[in-house]
Amino acid sequence: MTPTIPTLHTDRLDLLPPGPEAAALYQAFYTDAAASAPYGGPLSPGAAWARLASDLGGWGLQGFGVWTIRRRAEQHLVGVCGFWQGLGWPRELTWWLLPAARGSGIAQEASRAALVHAHDVFGWPVVETYMNDENTAARALVLRLGGERVDRRGFPDGLQRDVFRIPPPVTQARR
Repeated sequence: MTPTIPTLHTDRLDLLPPGPEAAALYQAFYTDAAASAPYGGPLSPGAAWARLASDLGGWGLQGFGVWTIRRRAEQHLVGVCGFWQGLGWPRELTWWLLPAARGSGIAQEASRAALVHAHDVFGWPVVETYMNDENTAARALVLRLGGERVDRRGFPDGLQRDVFRIPPPVTQARR
């Protein structure tokens, strides 16, 4: 049974279920070597499409996943935010943005909406995230979200990463 994936709204953004309309977004991001390096890129166009299919499938397999981020004013898809958990990996808050969308608070706004949903709808008492040590932009965003380093763990890819716990956000998203 495929779950109904909710759409979330913030002041500037719509967080939408991933679908075929996001294929160009995934291809633009994952074929860009610099943009996608922290996420296993660059990937071929076919592998980028497979990543989209995987993100959509996560909702059916796990009951949670990522949303595509649409900037409402321009009606452009600019990235992804939500929750990911690969086989053998801990569940995490994750996000990525096209380079042109970075630096305008979109990742923070989308992450807050996802966190509200995790706490209020999924009922998760704890939300964690982690990133490669050199991903200073992600680390800075987690700290702006109120994240606190709670652990350093080994991961299935052989790397060690800091794990951050993020408290429920004060700002509530509109549903």
